[in-house]
Amino acid sequence: MSISRRQVSALAFLALGATAAPALAQTNDAAAVAEAVTALRNAMLGADKAKLESLVSDQLSYGHSAGKVENKKEFVEVIASKKSVYKSIELSNQTVAVAGNNAIVRHAWESESGTGDGKWNVSKIGVLQVWQKDPGGWKLLARQAFKA
Repeated sequence: MSISRRQVSALAFLALGATAAPALAQTNDAAAVAEAVTALRNAMLGADKAKLESLVSDQLSYGHSAGKVENKKEFVEVIASKKSVYKSIELSNQTVAVAGNNAIVRHAWESESGTGDGKWNVSKIGVLQVWQKDPGGWKLLARQAFKA
């Protein structure tokens, strides 16, 4: 039985396609996670309670650089009630690494925030986030900030 060059090429193409599919899915997931990070940033800037609730996990652990840790209810309430107001949030040097149904995001964070009294504080910190794939999309499971 002889195998033609056409058959070899077809087999090679199928084999490459099979190995490329997971890489493509991972690339698509990384893009979806990056979009979720941007959506969370925008929801924080807009104090959008419904959007915040839809983007974070019920098991959220949200750690601030000063050591305070909030759960989902606390995180959403502080922003939605405008106890913390964000004037600006700039994210830079972002990386996204997908590992199955989880993703690790790292970025630098620079923001102006306040408590509504007209005084603004500038924060320049590093952030590590863990996102989890959910049937409804990617949700923030954990976040820890640190002094950069």
